[in-house]
Amino acid sequence: MVIRNKKELLIGVAMLGVGLGYLFMTSKLPRHAGIDVAFVPYLLSAMLCLLGAIQLVSGFTAAKATEQGADDETLTSAEGIDVKTVIKTMALIIGYIALLKTLGFPIMTVIYLYLQFCVLTPLGQKINHLVYGLIALISSATIYLLFREAFDLMLPSGLLGL
Repeated sequence: MVIRNKKELLIGVAMLGVGLGYLFMTSKLPRHAGIDVAFVPYLLSAMLCLLGAIQLVSGFTAAKATEQGADDETLTSAEGIDVKTVIKTMALIIGYIALLKTLGFPIMTVIYLYLQFCVLTPLGQKINHLVYGLIALISSATIYLLFREAFDLMLPSGLLGL
C-alpha cells in the first residue's frame, strides 16, 4: 500500500507515542481511593492516546481514498493555516496567563473564552455575542465550582475574592 499522507500518519504516531509515554509516567503517581491527584493525568493521557489512534485511522483512510481517485483538493483543504488566527490565539493565551492572578480565574476565563469564540468564528458568519457570552459565563462558573467543590482545589479568585 502506497501511503501518500505521511504527515497525517506521522502526527498520529507522535500523538500516540506521547500519549503512551504520558500514560506510563502517570502510572507511577501515587494512587488513593476515589478521585485523586492522578485522575486528570490519566484522563488526559487516555484522551491523547485516543486522539492519536483517531489520527492514525484518519491518515490510513485518507490514503485509501487518495488511492481510489478522490481529488486531493478536498483532502488538503484543512491544511491551509490562517496565520492571523494563530497570532490572535497566542496573544489571547499570553494575556490570559498574564492577567489570571490579578483578575482571577472566573473573570479572566469568561473574557478569554468570549474573545476566543469571536476569533474562531468564521469570517462569513455573524458573531453571536449573547450566546458566546452565556457559554463563556456558564463554562467559567462550572469549572470554577467543580475545582473548588468537587476537587477541593482553589483557583485564583482575583478581584472577586471568593
